[in-house]
Order: sequence, then C-alpha cells, then structure tokens
Amino acid sequence: MSSRVSNYSGGRTNGTSDNDSNPRPRATGHSHHGSRSSQPDPRTARSPPSAFINPAHKRTASGNPRPASKSFEERRTERTTITTKEKLVARAKSVERRSKDAPPPEKWKPKEPPKSRQPETKLREPVKPEPPPATWEPIASLTPHTTAPLAIRVSIPPPASDAPLSLQPQPLHELSLEAQEAAIIEDLLFVFMGYEGQYIRYDYSYDPDEERDRLAGPDFKVLPGLDPSLQDLTMSMLKMATHYSALETFVDVQSRDEFGAVNHALCAAIRKFLQDYLIMVAQLETQFLTNDTFTLHLLNVHTLPTSQMMDQLYSLAHELLKRNALLDDESSEDSDPDDIENILENLKRGGDLMPGNMTGKKVCKGGIVIGLITKRLETMSGDPAARSLLTSLLRDASRPYMAMLNEWLHHGEIGDPHSEFLVKEQKSIRRDRLEQDYTDDYWERRYTIREHDIPPQLQGVKDKVLLAGKYLNVVRECGGVDVSKVTQDVPKSFDDPRFLDNVNNAYAYANESLMKLLLTTHALPTRLRSLKHYFFLDPSDYFTYFMELSSSELRKPVKSVNVVKLQSLLDLVLRQPGSIVSLDPFKEDVHVEMNEVGLIKMLQRVVNITGIEQGEMLQPLSNQPIENDKNAVGFTSLQLDYTVPFPVSLVISRKTVWRYQALFRYLLSLRYLESQLSTTWQTHNTGVVWCHKSSVRRVEIWKRRVWTLRARMIVFVQQLLYFCTLEVIEPNWQSLMARLKAKDGSIDGSGKPDRTVDELMQDHVDFLDTCLKGCMLTNGKLIRIHSKLMQTCTVFAAHMNWLSRELEKSDPDLLGPIKPPNMTDKEWKRFQTMKSQKSQSDSGNSTLQDEEARLNQLFEIIKNWEKNFSRHLQILLDALNHYAATETVVLLSLCARLATANQGTEYAGLRTEEDAST
Repeated sequence: MSSRVSNYSGGRTNGTSDNDSNPRPRATGHSHHGSRSSQPDPRTARSPPSAFINPAHKRTASGNPRPASKSFEERRTERTTITTKEKLVARAKSVERRSKDAPPPEKWKPKEPPKSRQPETKLREPVKPEPPPATWEPIASLTPHTTAPLAIRVSIPPPASDAPLSLQPQPLHELSLEAQEAAIIEDLLFVFMGYEGQYIRYDYSYDPDEERDRLAGPDFKVLPGLDPSLQDLTMSMLKMATHYSALETFVDVQSRDEFGAVNHALCAAIRKFLQDYLIMVAQLETQFLTNDTFTLHLLNVHTLPTSQMMDQLYSLAHELLKRNALLDDESSEDSDPDDIENILENLKRGGDLMPGNMTGKKVCKGGIVIGLITKRLETMSGDPAARSLLTSLLRDASRPYMAMLNEWLHHGEIGDPHSEFLVKEQKSIRRDRLEQDYTDDYWERRYTIREHDIPPQLQGVKDKVLLAGKYLNVVRECGGVDVSKVTQDVPKSFDDPRFLDNVNNAYAYANESLMKLLLTTHALPTRLRSLKHYFFLDPSDYFTYFMELSSSELRKPVKSVNVVKLQSLLDLVLRQPGSIVSLDPFKEDVHVEMNEVGLIKMLQRVVNITGIEQGEMLQPLSNQPIENDKNAVGFTSLQLDYTVPFPVSLVISRKTVWRYQALFRYLLSLRYLESQLSTTWQTHNTGVVWCHKSSVRRVEIWKRRVWTLRARMIVFVQQLLYFCTLEVIEPNWQSLMARLKAKDGSIDGSGKPDRTVDELMQDHVDFLDTCLKGCMLTNGKLIRIHSKLMQTCTVFAAHMNWLSRELEKSDPDLLGPIKPPNMTDKEWKRFQTMKSQKSQSDSGNSTLQDEEARLNQLFEIIKNWEKNFSRHLQILLDALNHYAATETVVLLSLCARLATANQGTEYAGLRTEEDAST
C-alpha cells in the first residue's frame, strides 16, 4: 500500500516518460479474452501508458470469472507486472533527476501514446529516442511548524488538472467496461487516502491551498466517459473520501495548542479511527490485487459501515468547526472574556500581545466540546453504531478534563493552561490584598465558574465543585493538605458510576476540613465575641472609661487629634484588670482610626449608589473620594479597626469590618449625644440659675419648657440606643451564635450539621445587614430624618451654657443685690461669687427693658427648637409606621416608645403630605 502512496506523490504522473524502456515484456491480457471474441482488440494500437493502466487490472467484466485452467498463469503474470511497475517507477525517477541538469528544449511536441506491444512471438519495434521530459516537476517540501506536534508537514501536491497534456490518461470512453472498473477501483483506493486519481479528481471549486476548503473536505468529479452503473457506485463512495480528507485536516487544525487539552484528546481519538480506516483501505487493496471476483460493488459493500462511521465523525467535526468560526465567515461575536483576562495577565508579565495565532474570538474548547459530544450522543442514542462511536469519543475526550477536575477536587489546584476548566482562576488576585480590599476579591473573584463552559455532566454539581476546590485551596495554603499525595482510584471518565460520589465525597471532605480549621484551630466564635465587645460596646464599661480619659483629645478638630495617644489610652483601658475585655486574647488586633467623613454622609452615599433600598447588598465604596466634614471633631470621627489573619479574614473580611464600623459609629454617636444631654441634665440640676425658683412666672414657664425638651430628647436618644442594642443586635447575635453551634454539632435539631463555609460567611454578612437595616441605616429617608433630629439635639446641648447666661440676665431676682426669698443663703453666696467674677456692662436704667427683650428672645428660641424636634420626630414616626407595615415589623416597638416623646404637642398624630415629604 505504501508503494502506491509514494507512487502518486513522488512522481506518479511522470512515470510515462520512459514507458518503452522496460526490458521485460508486459502481459497485455488480450490473449485471455478468447471467450469473448476471437479478433484482436482494436485498441491495441493505443494502449494507455503503463504508469496509468496496470496490466493486472485488465480482467474480465464484473461477475464473469475467468477459466480455471489459466488462473495460475494470470496471477503469476500479475505479480510479475507489479514488480515490473515498481522498477519502472524507480527508473522514471532516476531519469527525471538526470534531466534536471540538462537545459530544457525550446519547443517540443506532446508525446503521443506509445503503440501497444505485440505478443512475445513478434519482433519488437525499434526503440525510439527518448523525448525530453516535461517541465512540470512537482517537488515535495516541508511546511513550517505549527503548535500541533503531529500535524502533516509535507506540502500539498499540485492538482492533476495542472499536469501537461502528455501526462493525461487515456479517456474512459476508449476503455472497455472491465478496464473502466479496474481503473476506477484503483483510483478509489487512492482517493480514499486523500489523493487524486487518474480519472477521479478534485472539483474546480476546491482549492487545496485554502484551509477552509480542506476543513470542509474536497468535492470530487469523475472524468467523462464512465459507464453510468459504475458512475453511480463511484459517486456514492466518494463522500467517504471527502470525509477522510476533511477529518485529516480537522485533526491537524484542532490539535493546535490554543484549542485546549480536550480538543487534543478528541483529535487523538479520531486519529485512531483514521488509522483503522487506512488499515481497511490497505485490506481492500489486497483484495483488489488477489481476488479475481473483487468488483466495484463488493468495494461499496465493504465500505458501507466505515462510511457511516466517517459520516458521524465528519458531522461532529463540522459542528465544532462552525463553533470555532473556521468554516463560515468570521462573525463579529464577542470576544472571550477569559482570553481578554489572559491577554492582560500576559502583558503584565511582559509577554506578547496575543498568545498563539488566535485573534481573540471565542474558542470552542473544554466543556463546550464535551457538551457537544454529549448532546449528539443523546440524539443518536437509537443508533447502536453511532452510540458506541460517540461513547468512545466522549470517554477519550473527557480524560484530560477529568484529570483537571480530580486535581481541583482533591488538591485545590487548577492545572488549566488552556482556560477550558469550568472553574476560572484569577492569578492576579492574591490573598495579601485582603487587608486593603473592600470587595473581597480573593474569595468572590479569585475562583469563579465559567457559566457557558460547563459540561452537562457537571451542571447539577457545579457549585459543589467550585466550593470543594475553594475550601481545599484555603486549607492547602494553611498547610492542611499534602499536595504531594497522589489520589488513587479516582474516576477518569464521566460514564464511571463513581463520578458523582467522587464529587460529593471531595466536597464533604473539603468543607469539613475548612470548618474545622476555622471553628477549632482559628477560634472563629471567640473572634466574633471579641468583635461584639469592641464594635457593639458590649460591655461598655471599658469604653466609658476610655471616653473620659480621651475627652480632651476627642474634642479637638479631627486633623489635630493625636491618634497615637488615643491608641495608647485604648491599650491602657483594655489591659485594666477587672474588665471583661482584659481577658480577650485578641485585644491586640483592635486599633483606633480617624475617619474624616461623617457617618451620615458615608451612609447616604453608600445607600444612594448601591440602591440598598431596592434590596441590593450593602457594599462599602472606598475607591471614590468623599467630601470631608469640615466641622468634624474627634468624637464624630472616631472609629475602630480590627485585623484578623488568614483564613479567618475570609469570614471577617474587609466588607464585614466596614459594616461593624458603621454600626459602631452609629452607636457611638448615640452614646455621645446621650452624654451631652446628661451633662445638660446635670447643669439644670446643679446650676443656681436653673435651680432657683424665680418670682417671675414667665421665667419659670420658660425653664420648664427647656427641661421638658431636654427630657424628650433624652427619651428619644435612650430609646433609640435601647432599641438598637437590645432589640436588633442582641437577638440577631444570638441567632448567629446558634447557627455556629449547630454547624459545630453541639446543638441538636437547631440547624443542619453539614452546612458549608460559604453559608457560614453568608450568615455573618446577613447578620450585619439585618442589624444595619434594623438600626435604620440602610434607608435614605430615615437617615436624613435621623440626621436632622440628632443635629437639633446636638445644637440644644451645645448652647446650654449660653442659655444659662441669657437666663441669668433675664431673671430680675438675679440682677439686684438683694437675696431672693426663694433662694437659700448658700445658693446666694455661691451665685454672688460667680457673679463677681463676671464683668458688668449693663446700666441699671435699661435693665428692665433688656430683661423683657431677652425673655422674649428666649421664648422664640425654645419655640423653634420645640417645633423642629417635634416636627421631625413625628415625620420619623410616620416613616417608621410605614416601613414597619411594608418591610421590618420590628420597627413597631420603636414607634410605640418614641411616640411618648411627642405626646401633648401640636405635632402629635399623622402629618400632612407636605410635612412628611420634608
């Protein structure tokens, strides 16, 4: 068979140049046709050249066996002729090599077909001088290397239609039916291997130099003159030749590096089938040369099963090529995002702009290829042969994918150089960025799923596959997995019955390992209790002490605050014996920070951008600048920070720490406002101007209005603080701890014991989001109302000293030198001492007029404060009633408590739409 392939490719069409130089006589075969006609064949005068028509092929017509008495001699003649033909080919090659050195003739005539030789009893004609060789000399060469290591590198032979006229074969209409059949069978054997025959050639529309045409497969045409019956059989078999040529090119193209390991394995499986196909062609040639009864019809019968197999392979290959836009015109489809990320990563490492020779288009590889084969297998399940073929292809193609899957499931690593695995890794995201990263890229984006590249077999367990590898990856980085250990006896194909058990067992093991690492080794519950002590002020005895020590520093503008001094004071307080936090093993992780952005501005900006009111997750935004608060002081800018090691930082991440900080600043603002109002209460109970009962009724009425407003503000602040700590944070905290214990197995029936680390992380985030929502920090309207109410209370407390001075000037009892009857001697003495220290600038004549004007001004001021506080408090109550009915029912209890602070005022009850909208 190999001699025939080399006969064509090395100079098959040139073999006629020394047709007459054969020293041995050739069996013509005409003497064996005596049973058909006693006259010699008239075509003996124009027999075809020996290189085109093998004398052994001149057999009887199809279905007419020869006489048995002459079969031995005929077979011997056939063997002799085959040997003679091989010598002729070798001699033709040597003549061609010698003729290359001679200058080509200026003009020569095409060589006429030589006369057929007479039987051996006749004298041979004198040998004519050898004509100069034709100038058409195709030479094989090596093509450049590609990334496909087994691709064919021999240059494509020129089409037979380009050969000179002198090398064209004898027309088919001049041959007998028997000779036509023999010539067509010989041509088909060559065409089956992807070569052109003498009478079967490429169609004019086929360009062998164009890769798209080779991938689609050549169309063949038969030269005119063939018998119609032979024509029909020949055309029916040419489709198989088209499929073989296309599959051979498909294997070469899809074996390139950029198409991935799954395509490489698929091409290797197809190459095995093509090797069996070539073996079949060799066996058919043997039958053709040795079996007298081998006809074109038998050839067709023998190739039918293989033809169906080749059709299935070609159909699959055609679908893959269409997905890769290698057959149709390239469409303007979106580029593969994985390729873009790989390009950017490659550029960061100083690599080329594009890997390989791809153009950035979406490549059909990995899970998509497995999905296509699986889909075809389901479609062709009724065809046993097709089902067996596609099952074999799926098993072989999925082996590298299963190797990647097992490596991910059992070691937490991805060996995916071609970006075809269902889990995508962003190597640019490293765990050392966890300290600064507010979006938790390491956990959420380091490993993600390629949603469009998932094999159908993994569609139902994709989340388990992702989590199993992620968990194991974390445990491996903490030294909990032996990477060098090779997992034995794992399924290597999707049809293995242990496939799903392998995924589930790996997932359970990885989850159990990471949960044990977090809950036991790194003491996650203790970490969370530590966070509660510091950020939720539970208990707050240490923090009250810290506020007293640092009050002088915290009253300064935020840019003048000494953070190092505050950190020293906090460390001193945390180590104070007798406090709960002194026993905390993680107190070294708490740090003091100053945030120049006010709490209300920060929350409003986050709510407005993230749309938290529409149910989206609250995310801190640290990549865009926020306008700093110019009036910020240490009290309003103080916040704590908390650092945790890996892998606890996956649960207590930067985004969760941001939530803790938001809750801490809100609770701190309420505590600070409560302390300011408490200081005001002390002033009202100890100051002489407030304790003295004036003889002027209007002054007493004004003082009672101030006391009432202060009491209402304290009720408002204390009820808010109570609600946020004991009705929002504490119940949700207990629920979170119950879930942690249920995961640890210490509480029976209170939770699923097989909960995952991702569920634990989500529980933690849900706990914080629920607290933020319950504390009304995720609603823009409530935040604005809170801001106005707290601003009113702050201004009231800040102006208390000024009100005391104005009250002193407005009370006639305190202006004269005579002790009022309602004041004790001790109080009068203290008041006189305080009064003597002040400069007196008012004259006695204008005292009564100034007293009246000041008193009217004080009534106007207190009226405005009462109006602002009552109005905004009622708007808050209306909003809380609305959101309690539509979103959070827990707000109803706060409404009931806060309503007592507004009873008896003109703003009690529902407000108008105009008031509610402000």
